Amino acid sequence: MSDPATPRPATPRPATPRPTGRRPARRPRPALLLAAVLAAATALPACAAPTAAAHAAGARAAAPALDGVWRTDGYGTLVRIAGGALTTYETTAVSCLPGAVTGSRAGAPGADGTLRFTVPDGAPLTVAPAGPDRARLSAADDVGHRTLHRTGGLPRRCGARPARDPRAVFDVFWQTYAENYPFFRAKGIDWRAVRDRYRPRITATTTDAELFAVLRAMIEPLHDAHTRVVAGEDRWFAGKRPGTVLPTPASTARVDAALAAALGPHVVQRQWAGGKLRYADLPGRIGYFRITQFAGYTEKGDHAGDVAALDRALDAVFTAARTRGPDALRGLVLDLRINGGGSDALGLRIASRLTDRPYLAYRKRARNDPRQPGAFTAPEPLTVRPHRGPVYTGPVAVLTGPLTISAGETFTQSLMGRSPAPTRIGQPTQGVFSDVLERALPNGWSFGLPNEEFLTADGRTFDGPGIPPAVRTPVFTEAELSARRDSALARARQLLHGGA
Repeated sequence: MSDPATPRPATPRPATPRPTGRRPARRPRPALLLAAVLAAATALPACAAPTAAAHAAGARAAAPALDGVWRTDGYGTLVRIAGGALTTYETTAVSCLPGAVTGSRAGAPGADGTLRFTVPDGAPLTVAPAGPDRARLSAADDVGHRTLHRTGGLPRRCGARPARDPRAVFDVFWQTYAENYPFFRAKGIDWRAVRDRYRPRITATTTDAELFAVLRAMIEPLHDAHTRVVAGEDRWFAGKRPGTVLPTPASTARVDAALAAALGPHVVQRQWAGGKLRYADLPGRIGYFRITQFAGYTEKGDHAGDVAALDRALDAVFTAARTRGPDALRGLVLDLRINGGGSDALGLRIASRLTDRPYLAYRKRARNDPRQPGAFTAPEPLTVRPHRGPVYTGPVAVLTGPLTISAGETFTQSLMGRSPAPTRIGQPTQGVFSDVLERALPNGWSFGLPNEEFLTADGRTFDGPGIPPAVRTPVFTEAELSARRDSALARARQLLHGGA
Protein backbone atom coordinates (compact mmCIF):
# COMPACT_ATOMS: atom_id res chain seq x y z
CA MET A 1 0.00 0.00 0.00
CA SER A 2 1.66 3.65 -1.02
CA ASP A 3 0.07 7.06 -1.20
CA PRO A 4 -1.80 6.73 -4.41
CA ALA A 5 -1.94 5.39 -2.40
CA THR A 6 1.38 2.74 -2.33
CA PRO A 7 -0.89 5.31 -1.47
CA ARG A 8 -0.56 2.85 0.21
CA PRO A 9 2.33 1.97 -2.68
CA ALA A 10 1.88 5.14 -3.97
CA THR A 11 4.17 2.99 -5.10
CA PRO A 12 2.86 -0.30 -5.59
CA ARG A 13 3.83 -1.13 -2.11
CA PRO A 14 6.66 -3.61 -2.22
CA ALA A 15 7.69 -2.85 1.31
CA THR A 16 11.39 -2.38 1.93
CA PRO A 17 12.74 -2.80 -1.55
CA ARG A 18 15.77 -0.76 -2.43
CA PRO A 19 14.31 2.71 -3.03
CA THR A 20 15.30 4.75 -6.01
CA GLY A 21 15.73 8.47 -6.19
CA ARG A 22 12.73 8.85 -8.53
CA ARG A 23 9.49 9.73 -6.81
CA PRO A 24 6.34 7.84 -7.77
CA ALA A 25 4.39 9.51 -10.53
CA ARG A 26 1.19 9.51 -8.51
CA ARG A 27 -0.15 9.19 -5.05
CA PRO A 28 -3.22 9.70 -3.86
CA ARG A 29 -3.92 6.04 -3.92
CA PRO A 30 -7.64 5.95 -3.35
CA ALA A 31 -9.13 3.34 -5.52
CA LEU A 32 -12.69 2.16 -6.11
CA LEU A 33 -13.59 3.73 -9.41
CA LEU A 34 -16.86 5.54 -9.08
CA ALA A 35 -19.44 4.93 -11.77
CA ALA A 36 -21.49 7.93 -12.81
CA VAL A 37 -25.02 6.78 -13.57
CA LEU A 38 -27.95 9.03 -14.48
CA ALA A 39 -31.48 7.74 -13.98
CA ALA A 40 -33.43 7.20 -17.16
CA ALA A 41 -35.63 10.11 -18.16
CA THR A 42 -39.31 9.83 -17.36
CA ALA A 43 -41.34 8.92 -20.42
CA LEU A 44 -43.32 11.86 -21.80
CA PRO A 45 -45.80 12.16 -24.64
CA ALA A 46 -44.01 12.15 -27.98
CA CYS A 47 -44.88 15.76 -28.72
CA ALA A 48 -43.25 16.98 -25.48
CA ALA A 49 -40.38 14.54 -25.16
CA PRO A 50 -36.96 16.21 -25.39
CA THR A 51 -34.28 14.40 -27.29
CA ALA A 52 -31.68 12.26 -25.51
CA ALA A 53 -29.08 14.85 -26.50
CA ALA A 54 -31.12 17.60 -24.87
CA HIS A 55 -31.41 15.57 -21.67
CA ALA A 56 -27.66 15.04 -21.58
CA ALA A 57 -26.96 18.70 -22.26
CA GLY A 58 -29.35 19.77 -19.51
CA ALA A 59 -27.83 17.36 -17.03
CA ARG A 60 -24.36 18.61 -17.84
CA ALA A 61 -25.43 22.21 -17.45
CA ALA A 62 -26.84 21.45 -13.98
CA ALA A 63 -23.89 19.33 -12.86
CA PRO A 64 -21.55 21.04 -10.40
CA ALA A 65 -18.30 22.13 -12.03
CA LEU A 66 -15.24 20.54 -10.51
CA ASP A 67 -12.74 23.13 -11.67
CA GLY A 68 -11.07 24.88 -8.75
CA VAL A 69 -8.96 24.07 -5.70
CA TRP A 70 -9.90 21.27 -3.30
CA ARG A 71 -8.55 20.20 0.07
CA THR A 72 -8.46 16.50 0.95
CA ASP A 73 -9.93 15.36 4.25
CA GLY A 74 -6.65 14.16 5.76
CA TYR A 75 -3.54 13.47 3.65
CA GLY A 76 -2.34 17.11 3.71
CA THR A 77 -3.03 17.58 0.01
CA LEU A 78 -4.51 20.28 -2.20
CA VAL A 79 -5.94 19.25 -5.58
CA ARG A 80 -6.24 21.81 -8.37
CA ILE A 81 -8.43 21.07 -11.40
CA ALA A 82 -8.19 23.52 -14.27
CA GLY A 83 -7.87 23.48 -18.04
CA GLY A 84 -8.33 19.71 -18.29
CA ALA A 85 -5.48 19.02 -15.87
CA LEU A 86 -5.29 17.80 -12.27
CA THR A 87 -2.32 18.78 -10.13
CA THR A 88 -1.59 18.25 -6.45
CA TYR A 89 0.27 20.15 -3.76
CA GLU A 90 1.74 18.66 -0.59
CA THR A 91 1.02 20.91 2.36
CA THR A 92 1.81 21.33 6.05
CA ALA A 93 1.47 24.28 8.38
CA VAL A 94 4.92 25.42 7.23
CA SER A 95 5.09 24.34 3.57
CA CYS A 96 3.43 23.87 0.21
CA LEU A 97 5.33 21.90 -2.42
CA PRO A 98 4.29 20.61 -5.87
CA GLY A 99 2.87 17.10 -5.55
CA ALA A 100 3.82 13.94 -7.39
CA VAL A 101 0.36 13.44 -8.92
CA THR A 102 -0.50 15.01 -12.25
CA GLY A 103 -3.34 13.97 -14.50
CA SER A 104 -4.83 14.85 -17.88
CA ARG A 105 -8.57 14.70 -18.38
CA ALA A 106 -9.76 11.67 -20.32
CA GLY A 107 -12.91 12.24 -22.35
CA ALA A 108 -15.90 14.43 -21.64
CA PRO A 109 -17.36 14.87 -18.15
CA GLY A 110 -19.90 12.30 -17.05
CA ALA A 111 -23.58 13.12 -16.90
CA ASP A 112 -23.23 14.17 -13.25
CA GLY A 113 -19.99 16.07 -13.83
CA THR A 114 -17.62 13.23 -12.98
CA LEU A 115 -14.13 13.70 -14.41
CA ARG A 116 -11.58 11.03 -15.22
CA PHE A 117 -7.85 11.62 -15.53
CA THR A 118 -5.00 9.58 -16.92
CA VAL A 119 -1.78 9.71 -14.91
CA PRO A 120 1.65 9.04 -16.43
CA ASP A 121 3.03 5.79 -15.01
CA GLY A 122 0.05 5.58 -12.66
CA ALA A 123 -3.49 4.33 -12.35
CA PRO A 124 -6.38 6.47 -13.64
CA LEU A 125 -8.02 8.91 -11.22
CA THR A 126 -11.70 9.74 -10.92
CA VAL A 127 -13.18 12.85 -9.31
CA ALA A 128 -16.95 12.79 -8.76
CA PRO A 129 -19.28 15.40 -7.23
CA ALA A 130 -20.55 14.41 -3.77
CA GLY A 131 -22.67 17.38 -2.73
CA PRO A 132 -22.30 21.14 -2.40
CA ASP A 133 -18.59 21.96 -2.46
CA ARG A 134 -17.66 18.32 -1.92
CA ALA A 135 -16.25 15.65 -4.22
CA ARG A 136 -14.73 12.18 -4.07
CA LEU A 137 -11.30 11.28 -5.44
CA SER A 138 -10.47 7.67 -6.22
CA ALA A 139 -7.69 5.76 -7.96
CA ALA A 140 -8.15 2.49 -9.81
CA ASP A 141 -5.37 0.66 -7.99
CA ASP A 142 -6.45 1.44 -4.43
CA VAL A 143 -9.43 0.77 -2.19
CA GLY A 144 -11.64 3.47 -0.75
CA HIS A 145 -11.70 7.13 -1.69
CA ARG A 146 -10.64 10.56 -0.47
CA THR A 147 -13.13 13.27 0.32
CA LEU A 148 -12.45 16.67 -1.25
CA HIS A 149 -13.70 20.01 0.13
CA ARG A 150 -13.74 23.05 -2.10
CA THR A 151 -11.49 25.80 -0.83
CA GLY A 152 -10.32 29.22 -2.02
CA GLY A 153 -7.28 29.66 -4.21
CA LEU A 154 -3.89 28.17 -3.54
CA PRO A 155 -2.03 29.63 -0.56
CA ARG A 156 0.64 32.14 -1.55
CA ARG A 157 3.45 29.83 -0.44
CA CYS A 158 2.37 27.24 -3.05
CA GLY A 159 3.72 29.50 -5.77
CA ALA A 160 6.96 30.42 -4.03
CA ARG A 161 10.29 28.78 -4.73
CA PRO A 162 10.99 26.41 -1.80
CA ALA A 163 13.95 27.20 0.40
CA ARG A 164 16.61 24.50 0.13
CA ASP A 165 18.18 25.49 3.43
CA PRO A 166 18.77 22.37 5.60
CA ARG A 167 16.67 23.95 8.35
CA ALA A 168 13.69 24.23 5.98
CA VAL A 169 14.18 20.61 4.93
CA PHE A 170 14.18 19.51 8.57
CA ASP A 171 11.06 21.54 9.35
CA VAL A 172 9.04 20.09 6.46
CA PHE A 173 10.11 16.56 7.40
CA TRP A 174 9.26 16.96 11.09
CA GLN A 175 5.99 18.81 10.46
CA THR A 176 4.72 16.23 7.97
CA TYR A 177 5.17 13.45 10.51
CA ALA A 178 3.67 15.60 13.27
CA GLU A 179 0.52 16.21 11.24
CA ASN A 180 0.03 12.76 9.70
CA TYR A 181 1.75 9.87 11.54
CA PRO A 182 -0.85 7.97 13.63
CA PHE A 183 1.32 5.75 15.82
CA PHE A 184 3.59 7.92 18.00
CA ARG A 185 1.71 7.00 21.16
CA ALA A 186 1.65 3.29 20.33
CA LYS A 187 5.39 3.40 19.61
CA GLY A 188 6.17 5.36 22.77
CA ILE A 189 7.71 8.27 20.82
CA ASP A 190 7.48 11.91 21.92
CA TRP A 191 7.79 13.63 18.55
CA ARG A 192 8.18 17.11 20.05
CA ALA A 193 11.09 15.83 22.10
CA VAL A 194 12.59 14.47 18.88
CA ARG A 195 12.45 17.99 17.42
CA ASP A 196 13.96 19.52 20.53
CA ARG A 197 16.83 17.04 20.34
CA TYR A 198 17.70 17.27 16.66
CA ARG A 199 16.64 20.73 15.41
CA PRO A 200 19.53 22.57 17.13
CA ARG A 201 21.99 20.37 15.23
CA ILE A 202 20.82 21.71 11.85
CA THR A 203 22.31 24.95 10.53
CA ALA A 204 22.60 26.68 7.17
CA THR A 205 25.91 24.87 6.62
CA THR A 206 24.79 21.35 7.57
CA THR A 207 26.04 18.93 4.89
CA ASP A 208 23.81 16.50 3.01
CA ALA A 209 25.43 13.56 4.81
CA GLU A 210 24.83 15.16 8.20
CA LEU A 211 21.22 16.06 7.36
CA PHE A 212 20.44 12.59 6.08
CA ALA A 213 21.91 11.05 9.24
CA VAL A 214 19.63 13.21 11.38
CA LEU A 215 16.47 12.41 9.39
CA ARG A 216 17.26 8.72 9.58
CA ALA A 217 17.93 8.89 13.32
CA MET A 218 14.55 10.58 13.82
CA ILE A 219 12.46 7.81 12.25
CA GLU A 220 14.56 4.70 12.85
CA PRO A 221 13.16 4.20 16.40
CA LEU A 222 9.65 3.95 14.92
CA HIS A 223 10.61 0.51 13.51
CA ASP A 224 8.00 1.05 10.80
CA ALA A 225 8.46 -0.50 7.35
CA HIS A 226 6.36 2.27 5.79
CA THR A 227 8.75 5.00 6.90
CA ARG A 228 11.56 5.99 4.58
CA VAL A 229 13.84 8.79 3.44
CA VAL A 230 15.55 8.76 0.05
CA ALA A 231 18.42 11.13 -0.74
CA GLY A 232 19.64 9.32 -3.86
CA GLU A 233 20.38 5.89 -5.29
CA ASP A 234 23.04 5.16 -2.70
CA ARG A 235 21.69 7.08 0.28
CA TRP A 236 18.36 5.89 1.58
CA PHE A 237 16.76 4.36 4.64
CA ALA A 238 13.60 2.31 5.15
CA GLY A 239 12.39 1.16 8.55
CA LYS A 240 11.53 -2.37 9.66
CA ARG A 241 10.39 -4.20 12.76
CA PRO A 242 13.26 -5.40 14.96
CA GLY A 243 14.38 -8.89 14.06
CA THR A 244 13.19 -8.69 10.47
CA VAL A 245 15.65 -10.29 8.06
CA LEU A 246 15.09 -9.06 4.53
CA PRO A 247 15.30 -11.58 1.70
CA THR A 248 18.30 -11.80 -0.60
CA PRO A 249 18.66 -13.72 -3.87
CA ALA A 250 20.55 -16.42 -1.98
CA SER A 251 17.97 -16.76 0.80
CA THR A 252 15.11 -16.72 -1.72
CA ALA A 253 16.74 -19.60 -3.61
CA ARG A 254 16.98 -21.56 -0.35
CA VAL A 255 13.31 -20.88 0.38
CA ASP A 256 12.33 -22.11 -3.08
CA ALA A 257 14.35 -25.27 -2.58
CA ALA A 258 12.73 -25.94 0.80
CA LEU A 259 9.28 -25.34 -0.66
CA ALA A 260 9.90 -27.67 -3.59
CA ALA A 261 11.02 -30.39 -1.19
CA ALA A 262 8.00 -29.85 1.05
CA LEU A 263 5.55 -29.90 -1.83
CA GLY A 264 6.95 -33.19 -3.10
CA PRO A 265 9.00 -34.40 -6.07
CA HIS A 266 6.10 -34.94 -8.45
CA VAL A 267 4.20 -31.74 -7.73
CA VAL A 268 4.11 -29.29 -10.63
CA GLN A 269 3.80 -25.58 -9.87
CA ARG A 270 2.10 -23.50 -12.53
CA GLN A 271 3.30 -19.89 -12.71
CA TRP A 272 1.85 -16.57 -13.80
CA ALA A 273 3.00 -12.95 -13.59
CA GLY A 274 6.68 -13.80 -13.80
CA GLY A 275 6.41 -16.30 -10.95
CA LYS A 276 4.70 -13.90 -8.52
CA LEU A 277 1.64 -16.17 -8.64
CA ARG A 278 2.10 -19.93 -8.35
CA TYR A 279 -0.35 -22.79 -7.95
CA ALA A 280 -0.04 -26.53 -7.42
CA ASP A 281 -2.49 -29.39 -6.83
CA LEU A 282 -1.30 -31.46 -3.87
CA PRO A 283 -2.32 -35.02 -2.96
CA GLY A 284 -5.60 -35.33 -1.12
CA ARG A 285 -7.28 -32.57 -3.18
CA ILE A 286 -5.40 -29.78 -1.44
CA GLY A 287 -4.59 -26.65 -3.43
CA TYR A 288 -1.44 -24.56 -2.85
CA PHE A 289 -1.50 -20.94 -4.02
CA ARG A 290 1.59 -18.78 -3.41
CA ILE A 291 1.41 -14.99 -3.85
CA THR A 292 4.64 -13.02 -3.48
CA GLN A 293 3.43 -9.59 -4.60
CA PHE A 294 0.28 -7.65 -5.39
CA ALA A 295 1.82 -5.57 -8.19
CA GLY A 296 4.18 -5.75 -11.13
CA TYR A 297 2.50 -8.65 -12.89
CA THR A 298 3.42 -7.37 -16.34
CA GLU A 299 6.48 -5.77 -17.89
CA LYS A 300 4.58 -2.51 -18.33
CA GLY A 301 3.58 -2.54 -14.67
CA ASP A 302 0.25 -0.73 -15.10
CA HIS A 303 -2.76 -1.53 -12.94
CA ALA A 304 -5.01 -2.58 -15.83
CA GLY A 305 -2.34 -5.05 -16.93
CA ASP A 306 -1.99 -6.35 -13.38
CA VAL A 307 -5.74 -6.92 -13.16
CA ALA A 308 -5.82 -8.79 -16.47
CA ALA A 309 -2.84 -10.96 -15.51
CA LEU A 310 -4.31 -11.73 -12.10
CA ASP A 311 -7.69 -12.64 -13.58
CA ARG A 312 -6.04 -15.05 -16.01
CA ALA A 313 -4.33 -16.78 -13.12
CA LEU A 314 -7.47 -16.85 -10.96
CA ASP A 315 -9.56 -18.23 -13.83
CA ALA A 316 -7.01 -21.03 -14.23
CA VAL A 317 -6.91 -21.82 -10.51
CA PHE A 318 -10.55 -21.49 -9.45
CA THR A 319 -12.15 -23.66 -12.08
CA ALA A 320 -15.57 -25.26 -11.87
CA ALA A 321 -13.90 -28.64 -11.26
CA ARG A 322 -11.83 -27.37 -8.32
CA THR A 323 -14.65 -25.43 -6.68
CA ARG A 324 -17.58 -27.86 -6.81
CA GLY A 325 -18.43 -31.48 -7.46
CA PRO A 326 -16.76 -34.75 -6.45
CA ASP A 327 -13.25 -33.61 -7.45
CA ALA A 328 -13.42 -30.19 -5.76
CA LEU A 329 -10.65 -29.09 -3.42
CA ARG A 330 -10.95 -30.23 0.17
CA GLY A 331 -8.72 -27.40 1.31
CA LEU A 332 -6.62 -24.50 0.05
CA VAL A 333 -3.27 -23.20 1.31
CA LEU A 334 -2.56 -19.51 0.66
CA ASP A 335 1.17 -18.84 1.09
CA LEU A 336 1.92 -15.16 1.85
CA ARG A 337 5.12 -15.64 3.86
CA ILE A 338 7.21 -13.63 1.43
CA ASN A 339 4.93 -10.93 0.09
CA GLY A 340 6.19 -7.36 -0.35
CA GLY A 341 2.78 -5.78 -0.90
CA GLY A 342 1.34 -3.78 -3.79
CA SER A 343 -2.28 -2.93 -4.53
CA ASP A 344 -4.92 -3.63 -1.88
CA ALA A 345 -7.49 -3.78 -4.70
CA LEU A 346 -5.79 -6.88 -6.13
CA GLY A 347 -6.00 -8.54 -2.73
CA LEU A 348 -9.75 -7.95 -2.59
CA ARG A 349 -9.96 -9.35 -6.11
CA ILE A 350 -8.49 -12.63 -4.90
CA ALA A 351 -10.69 -12.64 -1.80
CA SER A 352 -13.74 -12.40 -4.08
CA ARG A 353 -12.90 -15.88 -5.41
CA LEU A 354 -13.08 -17.31 -1.88
CA THR A 355 -16.66 -16.47 -0.86
CA ASP A 356 -20.21 -16.79 -2.10
CA ARG A 357 -21.55 -13.93 0.03
CA PRO A 358 -20.48 -10.32 0.67
CA TYR A 359 -18.73 -9.51 3.94
CA LEU A 360 -16.68 -6.72 5.52
CA ALA A 361 -13.01 -6.83 4.60
CA TYR A 362 -11.94 -3.92 6.83
CA ARG A 363 -12.64 -0.26 7.49
CA LYS A 364 -10.11 2.37 6.43
CA ARG A 365 -9.48 5.79 7.97
CA ALA A 366 -6.78 8.47 7.93
CA ARG A 367 -5.47 11.08 10.37
CA ASN A 368 -7.13 14.37 9.53
CA ASP A 369 -6.39 16.94 12.26
CA PRO A 370 -2.78 18.14 12.61
CA ARG A 371 -3.45 19.26 16.19
CA GLN A 372 -5.24 16.11 17.38
CA PRO A 373 -3.34 12.81 16.93
CA GLY A 374 -6.51 10.88 17.74
CA ALA A 375 -8.67 12.54 15.08
CA PHE A 376 -9.41 10.54 11.92
CA THR A 377 -11.65 10.59 8.89
CA ALA A 378 -14.87 8.61 9.17
CA PRO A 379 -13.97 4.91 8.74
CA GLU A 380 -14.90 3.74 5.24
CA PRO A 381 -16.10 0.12 5.08
CA LEU A 382 -14.63 -1.97 2.26
CA THR A 383 -16.51 -5.09 1.24
CA VAL A 384 -15.45 -8.38 -0.32
CA ARG A 385 -18.02 -9.16 -3.02
CA PRO A 386 -18.27 -12.62 -4.58
CA HIS A 387 -16.87 -13.16 -8.04
CA ARG A 388 -19.43 -13.82 -10.76
CA GLY A 389 -18.17 -17.26 -11.60
CA PRO A 390 -16.68 -20.25 -9.78
CA VAL A 391 -15.74 -19.49 -6.18
CA TYR A 392 -14.09 -21.69 -3.58
CA THR A 393 -15.88 -21.73 -0.22
CA GLY A 394 -14.11 -24.58 1.59
CA PRO A 395 -11.45 -24.56 4.33
CA VAL A 396 -8.47 -22.24 3.88
CA ALA A 397 -5.10 -22.09 5.65
CA VAL A 398 -3.13 -18.84 5.37
CA LEU A 399 0.65 -18.95 5.88
CA THR A 400 2.15 -15.70 7.19
CA GLY A 401 5.39 -14.36 8.63
CA PRO A 402 7.33 -11.13 9.21
CA LEU A 403 7.85 -10.78 5.43
CA THR A 404 4.08 -10.66 4.92
CA ILE A 405 4.04 -6.91 4.43
CA SER A 406 1.60 -4.13 3.58
CA ALA A 407 -0.93 -5.32 0.95
CA GLY A 408 0.00 -8.87 1.98
CA GLU A 409 -1.33 -7.93 5.41
CA THR A 410 -4.47 -6.13 4.25
CA PHE A 411 -5.26 -9.23 2.16
CA THR A 412 -4.77 -11.42 5.23
CA GLN A 413 -7.06 -9.09 7.18
CA SER A 414 -9.65 -9.15 4.40
CA LEU A 415 -10.01 -12.91 4.86
CA MET A 416 -10.70 -12.75 8.60
CA GLY A 417 -14.40 -12.06 8.06
CA ARG A 418 -14.77 -14.97 5.65
CA SER A 419 -16.91 -17.96 6.58
CA PRO A 420 -15.48 -20.44 7.29
CA ALA A 421 -12.69 -18.31 8.75
CA PRO A 422 -9.20 -19.26 7.53
CA THR A 423 -6.66 -20.78 9.91
CA ARG A 424 -3.57 -18.56 10.08
CA ILE A 425 -0.33 -20.49 10.46
CA GLY A 426 3.26 -19.34 10.91
CA GLN A 427 4.41 -16.08 12.52
CA PRO A 428 2.94 -12.56 12.93
CA THR A 429 2.90 -10.32 9.87
CA GLN A 430 5.15 -7.22 9.67
CA GLY A 431 2.55 -4.77 11.05
CA VAL A 432 2.24 -2.05 8.34
CA PHE A 433 -1.10 -1.58 6.61
CA SER A 434 -1.46 2.03 5.50
CA ASP A 435 -0.79 3.36 2.05
CA VAL A 436 2.55 5.19 2.05
CA LEU A 437 2.06 8.95 1.99
CA GLU A 438 4.83 9.93 -0.42
CA ARG A 439 6.28 13.39 0.08
CA ALA A 440 8.99 15.64 -1.37
CA LEU A 441 11.50 17.77 0.54
CA PRO A 442 12.56 21.27 -0.54
CA ASN A 443 16.04 20.04 -1.52
CA GLY A 444 14.68 17.41 -3.93
CA TRP A 445 14.86 14.42 -1.58
CA SER A 446 11.78 12.30 -0.94
CA PHE A 447 10.35 10.50 2.06
CA GLY A 448 7.32 8.46 3.04
CA LEU A 449 5.19 7.63 6.06
CA PRO A 450 1.90 5.92 6.89
CA ASN A 451 -1.15 7.99 7.83
CA GLU A 452 -4.00 5.44 7.80
CA GLU A 453 -5.43 2.62 9.89
CA PHE A 454 -7.16 -0.52 8.61
CA LEU A 455 -9.71 -1.49 11.26
CA THR A 456 -11.50 -4.73 12.05
CA ALA A 457 -15.27 -4.70 12.55
CA ASP A 458 -14.75 -4.04 16.27
CA GLY A 459 -12.30 -1.18 15.67
CA ARG A 460 -9.01 -3.00 16.20
CA THR A 461 -5.84 -2.31 14.22
CA PHE A 462 -2.85 -4.64 13.83
CA ASP A 463 -0.34 -1.90 13.08
CA GLY A 464 2.91 -2.53 14.93
CA PRO A 465 2.68 -6.13 16.15
CA GLY A 466 1.05 -7.45 12.96
CA ILE A 467 -1.67 -10.07 12.55
CA PRO A 468 -0.90 -13.04 14.80
CA PRO A 469 -1.21 -16.65 13.66
CA ALA A 470 -3.61 -19.07 15.31
CA VAL A 471 -1.00 -21.81 14.96
CA ARG A 472 2.64 -20.78 15.50
CA THR A 473 5.36 -22.58 13.58
CA PRO A 474 8.86 -21.66 12.41
CA VAL A 475 8.97 -19.69 9.14
CA PHE A 476 12.03 -20.11 6.93
CA THR A 477 14.46 -20.28 9.85
CA GLU A 478 18.06 -21.41 9.36
CA ALA A 479 17.23 -24.80 10.83
CA GLU A 480 14.22 -25.20 8.53
CA LEU A 481 16.07 -24.15 5.39
CA SER A 482 19.14 -26.29 6.17
CA ALA A 483 16.91 -29.32 6.54
CA ARG A 484 14.74 -28.31 3.55
CA ARG A 485 11.82 -28.50 5.93
CA ASP A 486 8.65 -26.39 5.94
CA SER A 487 6.78 -26.84 9.22
CA ALA A 488 4.11 -24.25 8.40
CA LEU A 489 3.15 -25.90 5.12
CA ALA A 490 3.23 -29.35 6.71
CA ARG A 491 0.94 -28.19 9.50
CA ALA A 492 -1.47 -26.60 7.01
CA ARG A 493 -1.70 -29.80 4.98
CA GLN A 494 -2.24 -31.81 8.14
CA LEU A 495 -5.08 -29.58 9.31
CA LEU A 496 -6.77 -29.44 5.90
CA HIS A 497 -6.54 -33.21 5.44
CA GLY A 498 -8.20 -33.52 8.82
CA GLY A 499 -11.05 -31.25 7.74
CA ALA A 500 -10.13 -28.35 10.04
